[in-house]
Amino acid sequence: MFVVFGGLPGTGKSTLAAEVARRLRATYLRVDAIEAALIGAGLVADQASVGAAGYVVANRVAESSLRTGLDVVVDAVNPVELARAGWRELATATDVPLTFVEVTCSDRDRHRRQVEQRESDLADWRVPGWAAVVERDYEPWTGERIEVDNLGDPQVHVERILSGLRRE
Repeated sequence: MFVVFGGLPGTGKSTLAAEVARRLRATYLRVDAIEAALIGAGLVADQASVGAAGYVVANRVAESSLRTGLDVVVDAVNPVELARAGWRELATATDVPLTFVEVTCSDRDRHRRQVEQRESDLADWRVPGWAAVVERDYEPWTGERIEVDNLGDPQVHVERILSGLRRE
């Protein structure tokens, strides 16, 4: 099983992705953590310089895990179709079914509060502020996916995601 989460920062995507990975006992790949490691290792100067590097590393690690027969859950913004296409190509190459999960927060005030109250749990990583979240390039999703408007109890959403994965 190959599950790729996407959505703007501050929607609660990492909380849901981590819990789904835990429940599936899957490899959990968090692109923010990979990008922070690249910065911490001195391979990239700062967040503005990371570019696609975190996605490339996550894709390669996901490939190794999938080819080993492990389930994989990826936690990333996946803001553009090019990023999403990379995951689809990997699923095809490894012959593993892919499910996208798009996480949103339709309550703009709540989303803003969540963004403004977040603190990074990663060394060498700053969470974006509200202006950066609303101004970033983010292409609308198309195609099949599980859509989650992350209002209410996150555990309810986790159960719905897991139920959707079992049907596929």
